[in-house]
Amino acid sequence: MTHPTAPIRAADVLACHDELLARPAWPQGPLSDGESELWNWVQRNHRFNSLLWAEEDLARRTTVAAADIAANKRAIDGYNQARNDATERVDEILLLALGLVDAESARTANPVARAPQGARLNSETAGSMIDRLSIMALKVSAMRAQTQRADVADAHRLASGAKLAQLQQQRQDLGVCLDALLADVQAGRAYFKVYRQFKMYNDPLLNPELVKERQGPADRI
Repeated sequence: MTHPTAPIRAADVLACHDELLARPAWPQGPLSDGESELWNWVQRNHRFNSLLWAEEDLARRTTVAAADIAANKRAIDGYNQARNDATERVDEILLLALGLVDAESARTANPVARAPQGARLNSETAGSMIDRLSIMALKVSAMRAQTQRADVADAHRLASGAKLAQLQQQRQDLGVCLDALLADVQAGRAYFKVYRQFKMYNDPLLNPELVKERQGPADRI
């Protein structure tokens, strides 16, 4: 049994990530107009990864007040949650298009998979691979910038160039793996599921330290 063609290709994901990173105002500004819901969430995922990347750099500063680093950490938590939510949304939309998840349960806490007979379960989802491609695009862009610096020695630029080549290869390899997974899914040889990450640190009911704060000293006796 075969399934509908997956509405995404690795080459298009790579091109989308690069185009967004090339925008002067990125990661601010509007997303591309006229895109499908799937591509809208791919772009959102890339935006949150880009914002997260910038905050991670800021959080490593050593000459600012502790309050500034705390603000960076809170922003990191928020962007990481948003990036994760976007990844799950990409998986939901892809699996709905492929007929591999029950439509009524797709957005619930427990999506019901529709696995083809004899198909293998892939541990990594297509959405998580697209999320990793977004991070790889950011790594490639940042390393390319290192090769263009005028304030460093030639050795730094050469070393950065070697690392850039490795990152570009890793990115291409991951794209090949994404296309291979989707090809196997379309042929009924594989499937993946929507996996809820249930990030506990952002949940005031699940993070034990936040629970303590809500209870107060008297409630803990």
